[in-house]
Order: sequence, then C-alpha cells, then structure tokens
Amino acid sequence: MSSSPNNAATNEDLLQDSISDVTQAAKIPAKRRGASIKATVETLASECYDKGVLPDALKELVDLIITPSHLDQASLNNILRNLYPATQIDPEIVINVIGCLGHGALKPSLPIQGALLKWLIMVHHIVGEQGVLPKLYAVLFNLLDTAAIRPQLCHILALITRRRHVRPYRIQAVLALSRQTGNDPALTGLLRVFKNYYPEIIVGDATRGKASAFKHPDPQWRQRLDEIQQRHVQSLQERNQPRDAFRVTRRLGNSHGKVNAIPDVHTSHAHEDSITLEEIETVDGLVSNLEKIELPNQLISVLADPLLQKLMLMKPDSASEERISNWLMSYADEISRDEATSLAELTGFLETLQDYASTTKNLPSAVLSFFVSYLNVWDGKQARQYVLHILSYATLPEHSFSDLYESIFATLERKVLDGSADSQLDVLGCYIALLQHWTTSLISQRSFRISSTAAISELISHANKLCLTVAQTSSCTPTHSVVLDFYEAVAYIASHTILRKSVRIVIPPSALVYILHFSSSPTTTSRLCGVLSRYKQGFQAAMASSRSDYTTAYINEFNGFLMDVCNCLWRSRAFNFKDANAHACLMTKDITDDLTSYVSGLRKGSNLTSLFTISASPVLGLLATSYLRELEDVEMEQGSSGLDTRHAGPVTKASLNTLSKNGGVSLTWDEYRLGVLSYLEQNGMEGVGRLMHGTMTTLMKRT
Repeated sequence: MSSSPNNAATNEDLLQDSISDVTQAAKIPAKRRGASIKATVETLASECYDKGVLPDALKELVDLIITPSHLDQASLNNILRNLYPATQIDPEIVINVIGCLGHGALKPSLPIQGALLKWLIMVHHIVGEQGVLPKLYAVLFNLLDTAAIRPQLCHILALITRRRHVRPYRIQAVLALSRQTGNDPALTGLLRVFKNYYPEIIVGDATRGKASAFKHPDPQWRQRLDEIQQRHVQSLQERNQPRDAFRVTRRLGNSHGKVNAIPDVHTSHAHEDSITLEEIETVDGLVSNLEKIELPNQLISVLADPLLQKLMLMKPDSASEERISNWLMSYADEISRDEATSLAELTGFLETLQDYASTTKNLPSAVLSFFVSYLNVWDGKQARQYVLHILSYATLPEHSFSDLYESIFATLERKVLDGSADSQLDVLGCYIALLQHWTTSLISQRSFRISSTAAISELISHANKLCLTVAQTSSCTPTHSVVLDFYEAVAYIASHTILRKSVRIVIPPSALVYILHFSSSPTTTSRLCGVLSRYKQGFQAAMASSRSDYTTAYINEFNGFLMDVCNCLWRSRAFNFKDANAHACLMTKDITDDLTSYVSGLRKGSNLTSLFTISASPVLGLLATSYLRELEDVEMEQGSSGLDTRHAGPVTKASLNTLSKNGGVSLTWDEYRLGVLSYLEQNGMEGVGRLMHGTMTTLMKRT
C-alpha cells in the first residue's frame, strides 16, 4: 500500500533529521560524545531501508561516508549497506565516489572503498547519465594495483568496458599484473572481457585460469532497490493527481499505520432535512444545499479539506471559529506537555498547516495563537521550513508590526538564529515572503488603512538589520542574492504608483549598500543598481508632493548612494568626498590618500579614482572588454581591409583615441560606455544602465 503525500513529506523530514544528527556526531570524537551514536545510525539505516533515499539526502550521505570523520567503520558500513536510491543517481555522486578511491591520509579506508565500489556496481544501472562511468574508465583502470579493491574494480570495469576502452597498453598492463599476482581471478575475468573484443590479441594461457564470473554481488539488495524505486514512482503519480475540490478529501492509507493529527471530515449528527458534507460531489450540489449542510464533527478538518474550507468561507460563523481555536490550543497544550504527540504526527500536522496557508493565502488568528504557544517549546530545527513558510502568511496588522513581532517573530528569531549565515538566511527568507504577502494584500484591497502600512515600514526597518548582519557574516554571491531579493521587494513598493503614497520608503543601511556595490558578481552590481533606480523613482514622486514627510538629511543620505555608485562606475571619481552628498563609499580621507599613493606607485599613470569605472572595474571589466572584442570581430568580418590593430587592456578615453589613429575601431568614449550599458542589458544586467540613464544628467538629456 502506498503512502500519502503528507506522509511522504513527513518521512523525508524524519530522514533529514537523522542525517543531521549523524553528521553532527561524526564531527565529534567518540569519547567526547554525550551518548553512543549507534542507535542513531541504526535509526538512519532503518529509514533508508524502509523508504529509500532522495537525491539531496543521498549526496549528503555519500559525502559523509567519503569525508574523514569520527564515525567508526561499522557505522559507515551500516549506512552504506542501506543506501537505497529512490530515484536516479546524480552523476556528481558517482564522480565523488571515484574521486575518493586510492591511497592517502584523507581517503576512506580500503574496506570502505571496496564497499563503495560494490555499491556502485549494484546501482550503476540507475545512474542518471550513463556516460559518466565510461568517462572515468582511465581513473578506475589506474587503480588496479591496489589489491584490496581490485575485485570490485575489475567487476565495474567489466560492466563498462566497450571496444574503445580495450587498448594494447591496457592489455599488457593487465597481463603483467596478472602474472605478478598469480593469475588473480578478477584480472583473469577482466582479460576475458577484453578478449571478447580482440580475441586475436590475447592468446596463450592468460585467460585459461580461474576467473571471476562478475555476478551481481547481492540479488536480494537489488530486489529491495527495485521495490523502493517502484514505490517512489507510484507515490509521485498519486501525488500529482489533482484533488477534486468539490468532494471531501479522503487521505490514502499508509503501510506504517502512522496517525495524522488532523481528522478526516466525518458527520455523525445529521437529520432527515440536512445534508452532510460527505454527500456533496459537485459545485452545483454545494451551492444548492448550502443552507442545509450539516457541519462535520471535527471542524479542525478545515485545515486539510478544500470543500470544508469553501463551506466555512461562504458560511462564516464565530462559534465554528472558536471550536477550531479551542482544538488548536488544546493540541498546543498537548505538545507543551509532551503528551502522545509523535515526531511524525507533529511534522505531518505542520505540513498540513503549510498546505492550508499556501492554498488560502491566509493565516487565521487561531493558527497564530497556536504558534504563540508552540514556538515556546519548539527546538528551532524540527520542520523549520514548514514553520517559516506558515508564518510568512501572517495577516497584515492593522496598526504596527511590534505586537506581531513580540508575540511571534521575536521567539522565532530566538529559536532559529544561532550566529550562522544559514539560520539568518532562513529567517530573512521568511521576512521576504511575509513582505511579498503583505504587499499583495494591500494591492488587492480597494482601500486600506494608512495605519496598516506602518507595519510594512517597520518590518522593512527590522529586516534591514538582519540583511546587514548576514552580509557581514557571509559575504558571498548566494548571500547577496537573497539580500537583494528582499530589497527588490522593497523597491517594488517604493516605485508602485499607489503603495509609495502610503508606505514610507525605508532605505538600506549605508554599509550594506557598499558591501553589495563592491561584490565580486556583476549580477549583484546590476541588481543593486536596479534597486537604487526604483528607490529613486519613489523618492522623486514623493518629493513632487508638497506633503512629503522625508527630511532633507534622509534624502541626502540616499542621494549619497547614487553619487558614490555613479562616481565609481561612470565619472571616474571613486571615493570622492567633495561632491554634494557624496559619502566616499564610507572611506575616510586618510585611507583614500594611502590607497591613492599605493596605486600610483604600482604603475605609472595608474589612478585610484578610475579603477572602478565600467571599463576597469574588476566586476564589469571583463564584460566591457568582451563588448569591444565583439565590435572588433564584427569589423573584421564586415570590413574590406580589416583592422590594423586591436585594443589591449582596459579601455580609457585616451586609449580609444590612440586605437582609432592606429587603424583600430573608431569609437568615442561616450559611444563606448553607452555600448557597454546596452551590452550589459543584452546579457540580463540592465540595472546598471537603468541607474545611469536615470541619474546622470548627460544621459538623461540624451533620452
């Protein structure tokens, strides 16, 4: 019997928790662990055997096995024996396994290497890209002198050998090794495979000895693998079947008898003139019997049943809402007292809440009240993504964010944030989704209270601090990308024709702007410029109104961002502090003077202020050079006499003049820079051009 979608997701979460526990324990020497890891490994192995392992978890487990750790051999072997992939195997996993073979201090022990090769033999037919093992043929072949793993190596080589792999030098190498080892059966078996392709080359007694048959190492293991893979395919098919929204949902049973906290819809107090929800099968049936439908015994079923959701939406009732609230608070009380609530049941309940919130785009006050209680006993890890996703649908407060923060999000942060970038990004992702949800809610309303928009500004101000913290904790492109996701959502509000009139524009922290500006990714630079451009639109519209409540100092702080970015990218005046509103990218004069002297001493003519222009920037310089190279290539293809010279090095105004005189591409400095902006836009980085065209007076006049 197949498991339901809810149970499938719950199983994945349980497996992930076990993997996390074992991974953490692997980093600690056995004598320093508070408890034995044996039981946890057994649990992990059992879950792998029961349900199989999905790609992400499989990669984690393989990495755990091949990476040096404090896990004992028995534990590693136990995990490996139960490593049943539920889907096709990512080729990267195969490459990682092959890469860990051989001798070396950081390599797994030879018995573990042999077990890994045996596992590859048993799963080679489900590798996603069948060509990956043949591409690694030479690597595997060159390991044949390692006696401990030779039988497994010969077996896997026999499976992947094709005519193109059989070369005279390989035949000679195997023959020589066979003589040295006294006709090793594995080598003899491999020679017989070679002989199938070139019988005239291998002669004599080389293949007459006892040879390995290269049979499947464990037929029962293969049978179990087939069962898991078949069950996974069936589960996907059932999960993808659309639910009939006008019939009561009946969850599929599961073979492990796990209890779901949310009961099915069941009505036992119907009378002659009433209709039960279970009898409704069509939209017409729902509409025509709306007033006659008897509510089910357990109204909490509304969280999992779309039909009951529709009924309660069309027939709102305060008594019904109170019943749901009472159930949730009772369940929260059971959890806090740890009464008969299994991990699987609680995870399944949270998943149901997530599905409900995602479907209705609403989080009733009863659910929020549940989380006020639940978050106090939550460990911050179990089903974290479910919790964060659910809370991102919290209703926009009518007055301020502070009450919601104190009751929900302060506790959430205290439980999740542990100083790591991952935990900070998890919370930031929740705030991004919450901001987008509130933005959509406001736009969908014909009219809204001005007081409710204060909550949005307060949320942005609060998340500002988190964005700066995570950018300082982990200053890398993936982190910057998430931070910019947040500010793109903020910039959308700032530039929206209706929202910008009501929602105060909150600018990012100065330090964060410059962290992003001096990142190593051109995409980050472009996205930052795009965000600043949309902020500028919002401020311009606000300042056009005589009722603007933005102070001059506040506007000047933002204008400083624009001035500094344009000074770096366009005006060749990086770190200038003499221009109006310029912040010199928060650099002091002493530091800029020292840097100027240093750069001048590196090469004659070098100038600090021009090192960050579009053409010389370490982030955009390559793209700017590529633009000029393409112009030169086109000129070479179309011109009758071609070019006498091509440009070398970063482009400057002077170098373009020299290039034109020497028979190269004829291009003015302004034409070149405008061309680079267009080239960036063609490559999906339109933010730089948008900011320059919207900020630089000379470019604004052109448009």
